[in-house]
Amino acid sequence: MREELLNESESESDLLSPSETETDTELLAEPGLRPRTLTEFVGQTELKSHLRVILGAASKRRDAVDHLLFAGPPGLGKTTLAHIIAAEMGSHLLVTSGPALERSGDLASILSKLEDGDVLFIDEIHRLPRPVEEVLYPAMEDFRIDIVLGKGPAARSIPLDLARFTLVGATTRTGLITGPLRDRFGLVARLDFYDVDDLQSIALRSAQIFGVDVTETGAWEIARRARGTPRIANRLLRQVRDYAEVERDGHIDAEVAADGLAFFGVDELGLDKASRAVLDAVCRRFGGGPVGLSTLAIAVSEPSETVEDVYEPYLIQQGLLMRTPRGRVATPAAFEHLQMTVEAVGPPTAPGLFDDPAPDAPKPD
Repeated sequence: MREELLNESESESDLLSPSETETDTELLAEPGLRPRTLTEFVGQTELKSHLRVILGAASKRRDAVDHLLFAGPPGLGKTTLAHIIAAEMGSHLLVTSGPALERSGDLASILSKLEDGDVLFIDEIHRLPRPVEEVLYPAMEDFRIDIVLGKGPAARSIPLDLARFTLVGATTRTGLITGPLRDRFGLVARLDFYDVDDLQSIALRSAQIFGVDVTETGAWEIARRARGTPRIANRLLRQVRDYAEVERDGHIDAEVAADGLAFFGVDELGLDKASRAVLDAVCRRFGGGPVGLSTLAIAVSEPSETVEDVYEPYLIQQGLLMRTPRGRVATPAAFEHLQMTVEAVGPPTAPGLFDDPAPDAPKPD
């Protein structure tokens, strides 16, 4: 780091969202679906109890909350928990992401403006560049950063003290976070998928905010197809609301919810068109597998990372797909869900390299 750390980053406005002056009062006034307190937050019972103790102890000591790392698939509430932590502690919340922090000066500029008790939320923290990550080490442990002035033999290091802040990191790829960074968090928690009852409560709460007339059975029908994810439940609720307003009378019960979800291509297990395309490719085109990831990605015209990170996890959780050393293999449940039989799509068995040729095969000259 050089003198650029003393200057404000030219792109600093792009690094923070919402603005750095945002307070918990502004958060409460902002319309939306995010819960504002731990009491409003549905699900993640064990994590909520841990946070209640951690926040309560920090509030009693009038000290900053220890650094927290939330891991888990997208849409489970990691960003929402960061907002709740700031609101519960009455602190400012600054939001940025790992890819947005391209230089050490970007992070240093943000850290130098934090006040005591502020919460810095870094989404996709596993994508931090290594030089930026190394700036975090002394900032998290000693609340200071070292600024290097000058170049060559004349360079000198000036320590800059920081306010006692709380870093909240979120990641979908825990394994990509380096050990030194992970060990500096006071609590590393993994968010679990939600059960149908919790998702039903979330759908009913969202329907009340949207002003949607939905029954408990309608909310349950949406919840059971939401793939254990609140973000998907809210998205499906909006789709069913649109369907009910245009095709029906606006009232959503179990029948209307099922018809609306079928209209938008969401089946009984919550699989959308893209997920079914992956499953169909393995079962129909490759006879149930095994098929390699890159081949499967080409077959469905998706990047390999998207297939592996977005579509496969839920298919595996539902017992429709397996990862094996030889590739992806469909289970009998996958054929049953697609209303196919293994015999109907099984590829012909080709002789191995050292197998005897078929009796009627021509003899080599």
